[in-house]
Amino acid sequence: MSSASSEHHSPEAAVLYYDGSCGFCDATVKFVLKHERVNELRFAPLNGASAVALLRRYPRLATIDSVIWVEAAGNDSSERVLVRSDAVLRIARYLGLPRSLLVLGRIVPRALRDRLYDLIARHRKRVLRMPAACDIRLPAVRARFLD
Repeated sequence: MSSASSEHHSPEAAVLYYDGSCGFCDATVKFVLKHERVNELRFAPLNGASAVALLRRYPRLATIDSVIWVEAAGNDSSERVLVRSDAVLRIARYLGLPRSLLVLGRIVPRALRDRLYDLIARHRKRVLRMPAACDIRLPAVRARFLD
């Protein structure tokens, strides 16, 4: 897989939806940007227009307090939507080695992984005592951020 420039991401590139008002989530997005090997992932805040459109397609997501990973599911126009620990494991896989080794976490039942995820999510605004999210739309990656 070749690296894509920030201005020319593939239309099928995955989108990571995140809480745009959370310092922990902001740090997570910055971590992904710093450690990614290919520059194709796009980002969208959960309070933006792209997330509103996503929630129209998948109303069940409205009650989920989670990062959301959305990617094309194949040759048709369907999407694969991952939440909670499944989304985190997919992010790890996207980042490549050594972080991709976290996918071994799949041996833990999803219910247990999601419980841990929910515990962290419930306290994420206090975990690192970070200030409110700052603008992470650096010029080099601005085109990869959706509204």
